[in-house]
Amino acid sequence: MTRRWIALAMVSALMMGTAAAQERPDGSTGDSRSYPNRAVRIIVPFPPGGPTDILTRVLGQRMSEVWGQPVMIENQPGANTAIAAARVAKMPPDGYTLFAVMDVTMVLNPITASNLSYDPLKDFAPITLASKNTSLLNVRADDGPKTVKELIARAKANPGKLNYGAGIITTRLAGYLFNREAGLDVQYIPFNGSAPTVQGLLTGTVDYIIDGAATSLPLIQSGKLRALAKLNSRPLPALPEVRPLAVEAGIPALDDISTWIGLVAPAGTPRSIVDKIQREVVKMYADPVIAGKLEKSGISAVSSTPEEFDAFVRKELDRWDRVFKDSGIKLN
Repeated sequence: MTRRWIALAMVSALMMGTAAAQERPDGSTGDSRSYPNRAVRIIVPFPPGGPTDILTRVLGQRMSEVWGQPVMIENQPGANTAIAAARVAKMPPDGYTLFAVMDVTMVLNPITASNLSYDPLKDFAPITLASKNTSLLNVRADDGPKTVKELIARAKANPGKLNYGAGIITTRLAGYLFNREAGLDVQYIPFNGSAPTVQGLLTGTVDYIIDGAATSLPLIQSGKLRALAKLNSRPLPALPEVRPLAVEAGIPALDDISTWIGLVAPAGTPRSIVDKIQREVVKMYADPVIAGKLEKSGISAVSSTPEEFDAFVRKELDRWDRVFKDSGIKLN
C-alpha cells in the first residue's frame, strides 16, 4: 500500500511539474493555440510619424482585429534605437513584447558603437523582414535646388555654409558618402528620427536631408518638399519620376543604400508563437488593402521566414562592416 501511494505521489508531482513548466505566471503558455490571450505590445525605437512607426501601426491594427486582443504601439526613441533594444532584450520571451527593428538596430549599431548594451544575433528571435524602404534626397520646394547637380553646385559655391540632416546612422552614413564622393564641405545636423529630420528641413534648420520616403511623401505630394533623387534603383510607385542618386550625381558608390524594418521578439520566444506572428504578417501583405495602404505611404512591404531574416541580417553585417571600414568614415 505504501509503495502504491509513493508511486501515485511521484506521478502527481510529475504532472504538476509539467503543468508548471508549460503555464506561465499570467496563465498563458508557450503554445501558439492560446496566443495571444491578452494585450500584445510592439516597441518602436523612434518617435511617432516615421516609417517604422507608420508600418508598425498598420501591422498592429490588423493583428488586433484578427486576434481579438489589443496590440499597443509603444514609442521609445534614443541612442540610435539602442535604449529600446537593450530593454526588449531583457523582456520575458513569451510573445507579448515584440520589437520593430531597423538596419540601424541590427547592423549599424554593432558596427559603429563600442560597448553596445545588446547583441542583435543573440538577444532576439527573428520573426520576419517587414519592409525595404527607399530613402530620398530631399530639399525644400520653395527655395531648394531643382536638381542634384544644382545642389552640388550650390554647396561648392558656399563651402561650409550648407547644413544637411539625417535621423539614423544609415541615412547619416549615406549623407557622408554623398558629401564625400561629391566633394562637398557641409555641416551635419543630427536628428532623433525621421519626423524631426523632416521638420528640420521644413523650418530651415538644414538645407537638405536624406530620409525614408514614408515620412516626407505627403509633403512632397503637397508641394512643400522636393525629392531630388532616391538612393536605390527599385521602383517607387508613389514617386515614379524620381531617379536614382547614383545616376543623377554620376556616383556609382551611392547605389542601393536602403533602410529596412523587421520584426523580432526576445530570444527564447517559443517557435510556435514566432511562426504564428510571421504567418499573420504574410497574410496581411497578401491583402491588397494593406499592401496599397503601405505603398501609398512609400513603404515597400517585404516578408521572410525567420531563417531568411537571420541570414539577411548576417549578410548586411558583413556588407556594411566592410563599407564602413573601407570608407574611413568616423561617426561621433
